[in-house]
Amino acid sequence: MGRAGVERIGTAGAAGADAGATGTRTGGEAVVDALVALGVRHVFGIPSVHNLPVFAALSAHRDISAVGVRHEQAAAHAADGYARATGHLGVCLTSTGPGAANAVPGLAEAAFASSPVLMITGQVETRDLGRGRGALHEADGQLAMLRTVVRRAETVRRVQDVERTVLDVALDVLTGRPQPGAVEVPIDLQYARTATVEPPPSAPRRFAPPDDVLDRAAELLAAATRPLIWAGSGAVGSGAEVTALAERLGAPVLTSGGGRGAIGEDHPLCVGALTDQPPVPDLVADADVVLAVGTRFQAGPTRRWATRVPRRLLHLDVDPAVIGRNYEPEVALVGDAGRGVAALLDRLGAGEGRDPGWAARAAAARAEVHARLRERMGPDHVAIMEAIGELLPVSGNIVRDATVPAYVWGNRLLPVRRPHTSMHPTWAGIGPGLPLAIGAAVASGEPTVLIQGDGGLMLSVGELATLAQHGLPVVVCVFNDRGYGVLRGIQDAQFGHRTDVDLTTPDFTMMAAAVGIPAAAVDSAARFREEFAAAVRRPGPTLLDVDMTALHPLRMA
Repeated sequence: MGRAGVERIGTAGAAGADAGATGTRTGGEAVVDALVALGVRHVFGIPSVHNLPVFAALSAHRDISAVGVRHEQAAAHAADGYARATGHLGVCLTSTGPGAANAVPGLAEAAFASSPVLMITGQVETRDLGRGRGALHEADGQLAMLRTVVRRAETVRRVQDVERTVLDVALDVLTGRPQPGAVEVPIDLQYARTATVEPPPSAPRRFAPPDDVLDRAAELLAAATRPLIWAGSGAVGSGAEVTALAERLGAPVLTSGGGRGAIGEDHPLCVGALTDQPPVPDLVADADVVLAVGTRFQAGPTRRWATRVPRRLLHLDVDPAVIGRNYEPEVALVGDAGRGVAALLDRLGAGEGRDPGWAARAAAARAEVHARLRERMGPDHVAIMEAIGELLPVSGNIVRDATVPAYVWGNRLLPVRRPHTSMHPTWAGIGPGLPLAIGAAVASGEPTVLIQGDGGLMLSVGELATLAQHGLPVVVCVFNDRGYGVLRGIQDAQFGHRTDVDLTTPDFTMMAAAVGIPAAAVDSAARFREEFAAAVRRPGPTLLDVDMTALHPLRMA
């Protein structure tokens, strides 16, 4: 790959340099100027012969810095974690060819999560584009490949267009439903010089739904006796408005997994991410008006769309294509979630005529689910979860990978109290947890807990070195059952035997120590509390290797 490439390419005298040889800055500097104008402060990536001018420009700029990772997929995931933790653009920087291909799964995860991630990738020299001559890292189909997972991908053809192209694609990424995007910058254009300087970028346009539609929605909400709010990831950035609307209506709030944090889960009206857990679907069916905010009603939260949603569904989303895709609304509110909810608040008076037992019924449903899941967890996992909830600061980030403890309690019961502090792989792949946590920690500087399985950690284990190098405050909690626990359960139930799910697992504490990360082996809930408390106080990273075989068994169902 480009990290070890030795071919000399992309010098200032290469093809394309004549586009602005007497200019004031290089194409690489133009990339960085565009990112700074967009408010970007950190870029995640790996140096390559096809992006060194951009890295050089990053190192020389006081307002932006590079965070080096160990794999391009991790760069995309970290940029995604950064975007989710801030609500702003996350950026990754890769090589062309193998490097760009490595980042594709991370871009796909960002697309599924509606996360604004921009990938800047190199390309072969302009004189080699599309000619199939076998240039180093040549990938003639790269643009087509990227377009399968991003909203928009562009190739820069002239050095004077570098800054404008980055700005245009970024604006697209940030407009409407957030999605990833990509820009290819051929290496000769990164070295070439240009005098062209673009004006500051436009802000993405945010708009509320039309007034007549808002009036009708407010009328239905005002008349509701059993209103309910279903908040998805699109509602997270409008948390204060969602909470205020819930209080005005006396409406319980359900969330999808991505919508956690849209309302604090310590709020009495928050039911949480329990939409698929009985008796919560009955609560949905018995509501007389449901306001859905920023959600697609995905398969999991709706039990593959078996949940019965009332006829009076009001669906607010910035993306008109998702409204009515799975449930037909009575009122379609196309617009920004925050502005839409604020506009509804302006139209509603004090809540009157509500069913006096409605909120209490929702609280009882939540309590019933919590009690059942806590019984499934067993006393050790309950104690571990409570230790995390008590010791992690309210502003800390909670990141879960796809692993049994996350499915049973991390994604459902571990409380999320603030917006932009919760994330998990929405595409349900294993392995993104550690780089997501890196992005969240870089973005916030806050203590970050990662709930990770041993199998998933091995997919991104090299990023332990990234944690150590940058001194990030991430507590990596490896729930170690020496295999793929989720798949074990499925194989036991479906086939009666196990195949290829038991793993040779390294000593994770020794791996952490090898890169200078403090680590401890944990074999009890009491030891976990002790070590986790010390880890949260520590300014840098910590790894806790939790022996699940020493704990009370955790049941998936």
